[in-house]
Amino acid sequence: MRPCQAQWLVLGDRQFRFRGSKVEAVLMPEGHKTHYLARQHADLLIGKAIAVSSPQGRFADDAKRVDGKTLVDVHAAGKHLFYDFESEETVHIHLGRYGTFRFGTLPPPPPRGQVRMRMVFDEGTIDLNGPSRCRVIGPEEVRTIIRGLGPDPLAGGKRQDVWATIRESGKPIATLLLDQSIIAGVGNIFRAEALFEAKVHPAVPGNQLDPRQFTRIWKALLRMMKVGLKHGRIISVTRSEVDRPLSKLNDRQRFRVYACDHCGVCGSAIATTSIASRKIYFCPHCQSQG
Repeated sequence: MRPCQAQWLVLGDRQFRFRGSKVEAVLMPEGHKTHYLARQHADLLIGKAIAVSSPQGRFADDAKRVDGKTLVDVHAAGKHLFYDFESEETVHIHLGRYGTFRFGTLPPPPPRGQVRMRMVFDEGTIDLNGPSRCRVIGPEEVRTIIRGLGPDPLAGGKRQDVWATIRESGKPIATLLLDQSIIAGVGNIFRAEALFEAKVHPAVPGNQLDPRQFTRIWKALLRMMKVGLKHGRIISVTRSEVDRPLSKLNDRQRFRVYACDHCGVCGSAIATTSIASRKIYFCPHCQSQG
């Protein structure tokens, strides 16, 4: 398989698009990242009293409710993060497109940018910038949020439950994969790469898929999300396709179709279209609709 030729530069979970002399950065955390962060933050924070503040000020009132309290759990569901405190209060975070965490040392460094939430613990600091949601909620609201999500492949979600919904819908499969009430944690990169691996055109309606096609999509998603959880970044290629360990891949080598110029399998130019208000990349030859 020939290396992907990226149209945009992708570094970690940031994608940089060059427009003249300007560089635009777009953050793309998907479900693997929330589960990765939950594991990472759980190892650092559970069982410790956390000093919680809001240097920016927008989270200040909620921060006071959990400031100084002991964290008892960190868990993820789809693209949502939950930090459970001993007071049965939970910090609920959705990173959206621009949310990011930054680790710092002690004593706490000056805030960089608009820090919505700062957590200070015995080994350092964790700053949160740019989330779409950051608030303190109670146990019932946590349950309501989770109940509203579809099965999460990284949390034991079942293929049959997702298929039962998709096979009844006339919407494009690329739309259905982004619907968090159908399947939790899939974002724009995962949907493009999974559909390419399954050789399914993104515009095919869910009710025109056969079970074998959807099984291929599900297996591709599950594999990629597990790899993403292990490495902390999305990697769609397999070890047999590249000349080095997956952990050593540069950012131009991680994808088969997303942000690529040409298909590494057949050499065709990668096409794009907008489905569910998001650009999707696909190979018109390998993913023919006919």
